[in-house]
Amino acid sequence: MPYRSPFPPATFVIPICLLALAGCGNPPTACPASNCSYLYAAGNYNSQMAAFPVNASTGALGSPITIPGPSASFGITAFNGQFLYASDSQPTAAFGSSIDAWSINAGTGKLAAVPGSPFAIPPVSQAGGLAIDNDIQVLYVGDVGKIDAFKIEADGALTPIVGSPFPAADNLNITIDPQHRFLFGADDTPPGNILAFTIDSSTGALTPVPGSPFVIGAASANGQLVLSDIVVDSSGKFLYVAIEQGNRVVGFSIMASNGALLPLPGSPFETASGPDALATAHNFLYVSSPFNLSGYGIDPQTGVLTPLPGSPFANNSASLTADPQGKFLFDTGGVNVTAYEIDAQGRLTQVGTTPNTAAGSALTYVP
Repeated sequence: MPYRSPFPPATFVIPICLLALAGCGNPPTACPASNCSYLYAAGNYNSQMAAFPVNASTGALGSPITIPGPSASFGITAFNGQFLYASDSQPTAAFGSSIDAWSINAGTGKLAAVPGSPFAIPPVSQAGGLAIDNDIQVLYVGDVGKIDAFKIEADGALTPIVGSPFPAADNLNITIDPQHRFLFGADDTPPGNILAFTIDSSTGALTPVPGSPFVIGAASANGQLVLSDIVVDSSGKFLYVAIEQGNRVVGFSIMASNGALLPLPGSPFETASGPDALATAHNFLYVSSPFNLSGYGIDPQTGVLTPLPGSPFANNSASLTADPQGKFLFDTGGVNVTAYEIDAQGRLTQVGTTPNTAAGSALTYVP
């Protein structure tokens, strides 16, 4: 989930089909009980969680349902379709930032607060991007100068693991490879770096990869730098980082043996102005910016990016997420949440859009 201003949007939740509520789907029959998924999103400024029905076959969006949510969220993710977690970076009088947690009703998509939520992160903290290792049931939180790690208990409650927090850098963006071997974190310190960690397969503890941090040399002429998002492709072979001021994406190959990073041929790759968020689906990378939504083919052998035919596909895109099968891409831009179908060549066709109360800052999809 991308790092943005110190005062980010509140959080929205988007259940795909709430059959217990009137108006599920557009029309209601668009999302039958046997074919519902859920899209959850962090929204803007109104401390709400919004839930949009989505048809898992067509990507059609229904009208949102809202509940109270965190006041300022940088990240949102789900664990095995059972629990939803959202960061709240706004400190309270009682503690620093926190993680809000809900259980997900598999039949209706409704949310219920997990006992003990919100879970405090001691000051000084600014809870940011989230990543989950489903294999060992650990939630990682990008934080200021550290990465917090929590064991996900059977009821969804969070307990810090031994060794947490782990020293890191001053950027809130983190990601885990699909095989749950490595965790990567962005570092805005000029000239820009990527921190790489191995994940202990028993405890979830993080150990720096040999050679970490890996320099990307992305600082602008005045020394300023914002690494706005970081993702690993669906194969787990390549890592990409969006450079907001530089209008480019930096790419690395990931050494399977130890998680070390090697620059890709031709990297950095030029993008539209102000790349803000990234998402991958199959051999495609999608890049959002305040001006458009672009797509790139990922060479499966080299990781080199090539603009897709028809790209850019939309205007005024912000946050992005794709479904696990790579059939649909969802984005927020302006005051809408929009769904796109992804064809075999990676081209996007809009299949639905639903006005929202405010643009989202992060999205996650639960099948």
